[in-house]
Amino acid sequence: MNIKKICGILTAAMICATSVNIVRTSNNELTASADEWCFAGETCDPLHDTSRDVQTEGVGNPLNFGERNTPADASTAEIRAINHKMTVQEVKYALYKEIDEHWDLISTRLGQTDREKMYALFLGLGSRESTLGEGKIGSDHETAYEDGWGVNSAHAYGTLQTAVTAFKDCDPKFMPEDNVPEMFQYSFTESNFYDCIISNHMGIRKILHFAEICIDEQDMHDYQVVRNSLKGFNTGWCTKAEDDGAYATYADEICAMAQFYYYEGHLYDNVFTWTSANGDKINKYRTADRWDWWGDGVPSMAPIEEKQQTETTTTTSTTTTTTTTTAETTTITTSSSTTTSSATSTTTPETQEKPVYGDANCDDIIDMSDAVLIMQALANPNKYGVNGSDSKHITDKGLANADVDVSSKGLTTNDALRIQEYLLHKVASLTPETE
Repeated sequence: MNIKKICGILTAAMICATSVNIVRTSNNELTASADEWCFAGETCDPLHDTSRDVQTEGVGNPLNFGERNTPADASTAEIRAINHKMTVQEVKYALYKEIDEHWDLISTRLGQTDREKMYALFLGLGSRESTLGEGKIGSDHETAYEDGWGVNSAHAYGTLQTAVTAFKDCDPKFMPEDNVPEMFQYSFTESNFYDCIISNHMGIRKILHFAEICIDEQDMHDYQVVRNSLKGFNTGWCTKAEDDGAYATYADEICAMAQFYYYEGHLYDNVFTWTSANGDKINKYRTADRWDWWGDGVPSMAPIEEKQQTETTTTTSTTTTTTTTTAETTTITTSSSTTTSSATSTTTPETQEKPVYGDANCDDIIDMSDAVLIMQALANPNKYGVNGSDSKHITDKGLANADVDVSSKGLTTNDALRIQEYLLHKVASLTPETE
C-alpha cells in the first residue's frame, strides 16, 4: 500500500491514572494498557478535500484504496505485514471507503441519513472489537483461531473482527449469511479473509445481514434495528434481549464510543478510544438514553433503486492510472484522475470495434483499475453496472473487453483475477483462446 501520510508515533493524549506504566517497544512505539488511557494518538489534518459535501458525496477515496488492500497472491504473512503498517487514520478511511461505496444500501437498512454518524458507528464497532488495531498501528488483529484456520466459526480478523461465517464457501455447518444480495460476498480464502478492505466489506455486510433479520423476522424498528444487529454481530443472535444487560458492554458501549468520535471531532485523525477508557471525554456519553443520538430514522428493506441518468448525450470518461509496485511490500496501489467530456456519438456496424481484452474501463491501458472496476460492477451494479449511477460505471464496450476468462461467459470475479495474473506476468495474454 502507498502510505501517503504517517502522523507520527502513537502517544498518550490523556492519561487517566496518576501512575501509568508506559513502555517503549523495540520499534519505538509507545504502548499502554487500555485501562490507563482515555484515548491515544495524534491529531492530523483530514486526508480528504474538506470542501466536499460529505453528507452527499462522502469523503471520496483519498488513499486510492482498491477493492483489495493487498495482492491476491500474497502470503498471509505479507498481507498482515501490509495491514500492520496502516496508521489509525488510514484504518478510518479504509472503513469510510466501504461505507461510501454502499451508502444507499447501508443508510436505508440502518435508518440513518447522517453519513458521519454512520462513520462514527463503525469506528465504535472497530474500537470495541480491536481498538482500531489493538493499540498498535494498523489493522492487523486476529482472535479465536486456536482451533485451526477456519475451524472456529468465531475466528475473526481486522478492524471489525469479521468472522468466518460472513464469507461464502465457509464450513457448511455454519449458519449462512446469504441474504444481502446487494453486496458481493467473497469466498472464504486466506487472501480474502486477511485483506483489511475485504474484511471491512464483509463486516459491514454482516451487520446488514442481521439488520434484515431484525426488520423482517423480529419486527424491530428505529434504533433497535442497529442495536440488535450489533448484538447479532457479537453473539450470532439478534433477537431482542429481555433486559439491557445484554447490551451494556457491547452495543451500548459502541454507541458511546461512536459519540466520542462524532462529537469530539475525531472522525478523520489518528485519535482512538478504548472500550474501558475512563474519564470525562468518554464517560459523558455513557448515558441511559445514549441511543437518542442515533435519531429517529426508519430502517427499511425498501429496494435500492437505480438512479436515473438525465444526460441526453454519451459521456466518455478517460482515466489515467499509475501503478506502483514496491519491492518491500509487493503492494499494488492505484491512483486515478478522471476527465469527463460530453459528446453525442453514433455507432454503425462498420465502426464497431473489436474488444481490447482486459481494458474494462476503456482507457486504452490495462492495469489494476480494470480489475477494480470489474469487482465494483459485480459488487454494486446499481452504481457501477452498465446502467449505474456513477460516472465511471462500466459500459457495454467495457463488458466485452472485460470478459477474459474462458471458463465462464459474462462478467465474473475470475475476469478480475485473470487481469491481476496478467499484470503479475502469470499469464502471457488476455485474449481468450479460440476453441
